[in-house]
Amino acid sequence: MLPTESKSKEKHLGLRLFATFFKIGAFTFGGGWAMISIIEREIVDKHSWLSREDFLDQVAVAQALPGVLAVNMATAVGDRLLGSRGGTVAALGAVLPSFLIILAIAIFLTPDQIKNNPVISSIFLGVRPAVVALIVVPVITSAKAAKIGWRTVWIPLVVALMISLNFGAVSSPILYVVLGALGGYVHFRWSQRRLDSKKGGQQ
Repeated sequence: MLPTESKSKEKHLGLRLFATFFKIGAFTFGGGWAMISIIEREIVDKHSWLSREDFLDQVAVAQALPGVLAVNMATAVGDRLLGSRGGTVAALGAVLPSFLIILAIAIFLTPDQIKNNPVISSIFLGVRPAVVALIVVPVITSAKAAKIGWRTVWIPLVVALMISLNFGAVSSPILYVVLGALGGYVHFRWSQRRLDSKKGGQQ
């Protein structure tokens, strides 16, 4: 491939990354988990930039890291496709719509106008149920991708219950992320030992 063709393809991919995450940032309400279903459809189903398993891993990493989930996802996907330049372009596309919308609101509307406007209040009231649906769908699809079955479904249910009950440090999401990582490592070591013992028994 000629250098000019390579640069042209990289430029085209960079524009697609920016446009994709700009659309995600512009048309997703609720943030965080509400964005995941749209991000998954664009990245996995439409563009095939990640497999569904890779996408689930990226969601776990993005959720565990500090910062906005959508920006973390955009940076990770862009970096995988085009390196640091791709990560920067994708992250810019994700944050630019919110910045422009907030800037327009700050210029043309005062807090009192927003709070006392019945039309705006009605719009936000109607958006809330849709946001709930946007959050529920990725939870279900993520559970399927993570191969959570009847034997393991109690784990996320217990964690969700402990977080919602708010028992001080015991309800910290950070604690459960750390415990999940530790549990994964222990399970990996245990599986390796079982595999080694089977190989030793067969020899």
